[in-house]
Amino acid sequence: MILFLLLGSGFMLSVDFSILNVALPKVGAGVGLGLSGLPWVTSAYALPAAGFALLFGRMGDLFGRRRLFITGMALLAGASLLGGFAQNPEVLLTARALQGFATAMAIPASLSLLTSTFAEGALRDRVLGLNGALLSGGFTIGALVGGVLVSLLSWRAAFFINVPVAVVILAFTPSLIRESSVPDRVKLDVPGAVTAAGGLLAVIYAVIEENIYSGVIGAVLLAAFWMIELRSPAPLAPVRILKRSTVKWGNYAGLVVFSMETAMIFLMTLYLQNVLHLSPLTTGLIFGVPGLAAVVAGVIAGRSIGRFGSRKVLAVGMSVQGLATLPLIFLGTDRAALAILIPALFIGFFGHVTSIVAYTVTGTSGLPNEEQGLATGMTAMTQQVAITIGIPILSSVAATQAVELNGLHLALSVDVTVTLVSMALIWFGLRARDADGAAAPVPLSGETDEELARPLD
Repeated sequence: MILFLLLGSGFMLSVDFSILNVALPKVGAGVGLGLSGLPWVTSAYALPAAGFALLFGRMGDLFGRRRLFITGMALLAGASLLGGFAQNPEVLLTARALQGFATAMAIPASLSLLTSTFAEGALRDRVLGLNGALLSGGFTIGALVGGVLVSLLSWRAAFFINVPVAVVILAFTPSLIRESSVPDRVKLDVPGAVTAAGGLLAVIYAVIEENIYSGVIGAVLLAAFWMIELRSPAPLAPVRILKRSTVKWGNYAGLVVFSMETAMIFLMTLYLQNVLHLSPLTTGLIFGVPGLAAVVAGVIAGRSIGRFGSRKVLAVGMSVQGLATLPLIFLGTDRAALAILIPALFIGFFGHVTSIVAYTVTGTSGLPNEEQGLATGMTAMTQQVAITIGIPILSSVAATQAVELNGLHLALSVDVTVTLVSMALIWFGLRARDADGAAAPVPLSGETDEELARPLD
């Protein structure tokens, strides 16, 4: 029941995200938001969701994860009602920002409740595999049913659908989930929280709006955050954790996996509709069917990690994601290209979901329960940041070419290169160094300390 409740909340949030994306044109028309302002329906959500995930993840460790999870779900219900009844752009964007804050609270809290409920090992790997499968399935199902739901009812249904689900979750959470233990003397690192959230917000805004000044401010704030953490007696994110190879390389993998795949889907959407002139419904089916099939990869990945370790599974998943994108660089203007595109999507989505599970397991491995909120906050932050920045970055690359198809090919070439080069870096990065400087394997999931210490035959 705990598993059903926590996985259900993440599934609901992923469904809601993709449903609203489908409804964006009607949302804008419904509240009088012009075409130039339409991207802010997404950005108003993405900025707080990415900028505050780390802070709220750590707050769950310090003040109680169940308390934060309940607060996030209650805020989501209220924000969804506000968005559903919105009559002007100001109220709508306020509701979206509140939904972003709710996501920043609920996702790290639910994931840390999962990782602290199920001990590190094969069982947790399977649970996180299910989580990755439902995350992928939620995005896909939301895209498939979003158009039908909005057409039959209204764009407001994309907001209202959250409310009854959130109410059910709120009703059962107190009786099913125990509150996590909190330190006796709780102290929040306020300077660290301000500089971390401010720096992330500024950097993400800089990418979305291509604003160099905001990027410089963000870099300065993040540098200040690092210096504060080095000296703080109770740091928001202890540097010893940030320096762990599993945390560092696991989150880097998540950044690459999500940003490159999100951008690829966006670029292929442009290709299908602008180059091949297919309808939005056909485009949704082309992405939706492989996406649903790839949900199986989450279950397989969870079992594979227990057998082979997350490092190997992560490398394989990223390799498959990158290599499956490679044929898309050579697609032409004939609809016969679908014979290459559709199988590539099937294979690539399998690699993508496998990578999601492996990076989540890697980024949360080897940490005690009292720091799981920080670890899951970082993985949630990585996911939200990656989803936000991937499309603007590769869209800018594509825009450097005068012919749209040439621009798509160039951007996809960058996608493949970044994915495969990053896979190689992560493969070697996930090897700890012992005191003598010799390479030693990082004890990832599926490998116990005793097994690592056992002499080789």
